[in-house]
This record gives sequence, C-alpha cells and structure tokens, in this order.
Amino acid sequence: MKTTVTGDRPGGPDADEAAGRLTVLWRRLLRDLRNPLFLNGYALMANTGVTAVLGMGYWLLAARLYSAEDFGRSQALITAMRLFAGLTALGLTGALARFIPVAGRRTGGLIGRGYLIATLTALVAATAFLLTLPFWGENYASLGGLGPGLFFLASVAVWSVFTLQDVALAGMRKAVWVPVNSFCFGLVKMGLLVAVAGALPDDGIYVSWVVPTALALIPINFFIFGVLVPRHAKLAPAGSRPPRLREIGRFLAGDYPGAFSILAIVYFLPVYVASRVSGELFGYFSIPQTLGAMIELLAINMATSLTVEGSGDHSNLAANCRQAMRRAYMIIIPASAVTIVAAPLILSVFGPGFAEHGTPLLRLMAVAVLPRVLIEIYLSALRARSQARTLAVVQIGLAVLVLSSSVILLPVTGITSVGYGLLFSEFLVALLILPGLRKILNQPETPQSSSAREASEAASWST
Repeated sequence: MKTTVTGDRPGGPDADEAAGRLTVLWRRLLRDLRNPLFLNGYALMANTGVTAVLGMGYWLLAARLYSAEDFGRSQALITAMRLFAGLTALGLTGALARFIPVAGRRTGGLIGRGYLIATLTALVAATAFLLTLPFWGENYASLGGLGPGLFFLASVAVWSVFTLQDVALAGMRKAVWVPVNSFCFGLVKMGLLVAVAGALPDDGIYVSWVVPTALALIPINFFIFGVLVPRHAKLAPAGSRPPRLREIGRFLAGDYPGAFSILAIVYFLPVYVASRVSGELFGYFSIPQTLGAMIELLAINMATSLTVEGSGDHSNLAANCRQAMRRAYMIIIPASAVTIVAAPLILSVFGPGFAEHGTPLLRLMAVAVLPRVLIEIYLSALRARSQARTLAVVQIGLAVLVLSSSVILLPVTGITSVGYGLLFSEFLVALLILPGLRKILNQPETPQSSSAREASEAASWST
C-alpha cells in the first residue's frame, strides 16, 4: 500500500496557512504605510516604543548609579520642568495639528509664534514657581539660589520648544522623523548620564536630561524651517486659504482650557504627589507612572494623526475614526495585557522597592488606557471638526474627576491613588461620550469620499 505524504514541504498545510497569513499581514502593513493617517500614526507609536525602550534603559542606569533619594528628587525636578514647559506648549499641540496641514505659506510663522508664546508663558509660570519654593516641599529645595534657578528656567524654555517640534513634524506629515530624533536623543542622554555620574552625584540625572534636549533643537528645527516648511508651502493647493488668526484664536479659546486640564493630569498631579511624599517614595511612583503614561501615548499618537488627516477632509472622518480605533486597539490591547501580567517583573529590574510599591499603580494604569482610546478618538474627531466647546467640556470633566479622586485617595492608598483615579475617571468619561462617538463612527460616507478611498486603496495595491 502506498503511503500518502501530506504537503510538499516540511510543516504541510499548517505551515502554508501560517505563511499565507503572514503574507496578508505584510501586504496590509504596506498598504497602511501608504496611507498618511496610518503612516503618521505608526511613526508616532514607534516613537513611543523607542522612547519606552531607551527610557527604561536610562532609568535603569540612573537607579544603579544614583541613590534612591537622588533618583526620586531628580524625577521630581524633571516633572516640574515638563509641567511648566507644557503649560502653553501642550495647549498648542491640538491647534498646530489642526492648522499646520492647511496653513500653506503661513506654516513657518504659525510654528514660530507657537514656539514664542509657549516659551514666554512657561518662563513666567516657572518664575512664579521658583518664588514659592517653600510651599512645594523638600524635593524642590535644590532649586533655591540664582544659578540653579536660571538653569531651571533655561531647561523649561528648551523643553517648551522640544514639546512642539514633534507635532510640527506630524502636522506636515513627516512624523517618520520623530522616532529618529527620539532614538538619537535617548542614546546621547544615556551616554551623558554615565559620563557625569562621578562629577555630579546629586544633579547628574537632571543635567543629562536637559543638555541633550538643547542640542537636539538645533538640527531638528533647521530641518523643519529650512526644508520642510518651504516644501509644505509649495504643496498647498492652489487657491487654498491659510487659517486666519481669529479662526485660530477661536479654536484655542475652546481647546486650551481642555488641554490645560489634561496637562494637570499628566504633570501637575505628579508634582503634587512629589510635594507630599519623600524623594525615595516618589522614585517608586515615577517609574510605573512613566511606563503607564507611555501606553496612553499609543492612543494619543494615533489620535493626533487622525486630527491631521481629518482637518483637510471631513467627508472621510468617520471611516478614518473607525480605522484608527481598530489599529490602536490592535496594538494597545496586547501591550496592556503584557504589562498587567509582567508588571512585577518589569519593575523588579529597577530594584525590589519599585516592584513592591509600584506594581498596583502600573496595572491600574494599563487597564485604564483601554477606555482612554475611545476618549482620544472622540477628542481628535472634535478637533478636526473644530467643536472646541464640547472638546473643552470633556477634557475639563476628565481632569476634575482624576484630580479630585486621586487627591482624596492619596492619604488612604498612597501612590496607588493615581491609578484608581485614572481607572474610575476614564471608564466613566468613556461611557458618557459613547453616544457622541457612535454618531461620529456611524456617519455615512459621501459618494466622493467613498470613491476617493476606493481609488486610493486600488492605487496602493497596484504599486
């Protein structure tokens, strides 16, 4: 009797099926990369991944080279710097993402004014902070004196511009350069951290963070203003009307209060925690909080790309929202699941104290990011449609819930209070915005947008 051999190669039909699936996924990825929505979104997500990996390496080195007290105190200083740098800069990110795609010949002026306004506002707020140092606790006492104060102000100004340059790249559909910048910045930062550890045992972490940031501004902004802005202006459609200052002002009037509220969650809340706990305990808080915030950035990055694409074409907004949400969950669900399971192992790399104190916080933040995806998609759709009033209501409501619940729970649950506050608040807000999000997702496509999308997909497959 003749024996039948299954398949023409090792593995048989199962191997063929697996290879076929990989081929389909590869073709889908190539098609996505030809779509500016996904190209920008994936680039910003890749930037988050690069930042996370290099950031883990950086903080791992810092935990080994510096004492627990200096580690936590430096984290507190960096958080304060980013708070004041973001006071206006983060408020302008939504406006730049909304208006750079349609700014045309005024793109350079729009970005430059954004840099100037953000920097001046940040310096005023940081000066007020320095004048009230006794209120903010022992973790910020090292900023007393003229020299440390001036260095802090300079770092705030530098970080203000650093915050906006990434969204400037994304607004001109060049977000692929953002992870390149982050990779170089991360490597230089790690090298400098090691180099100054012996000479600056108290302030080496903060110095190694600020100096590479300042150096990175020069080549990136030369590239933005010298290459990308002129090219972006030339590609503007004939007869297009750049946004007027009044239009931008109206958008900011509605968007900034909400963006300021989100800033309070991201940066003010950690500064408040730092003012209420020791430097060592804040170090245990800062690592899981940083890792959890990076997972949230995955949702925010895809949403930023959605704002850029939706600003130029409202007719295809519903389809873009659906696709952006699917892609975001495809990446975030596995990332959250791995974080929840492996949280103790991840944090134990930094030391036993980090795993003991930080595991519950990291797990709670990994769960809270799931409803955050819905919130960010909804907010970006509102930005693309310039519905600033609704945008502000949602963001302010979320901030009030997170801040109030975290502050109330801090004396009871310690640093884990922030995780409970985020989880409760983001699930509640996601439920409240769900009807509005459904309306956006279920909007019918116009014949023009549908045919344009089909033509674009056909063209991408033909190439």
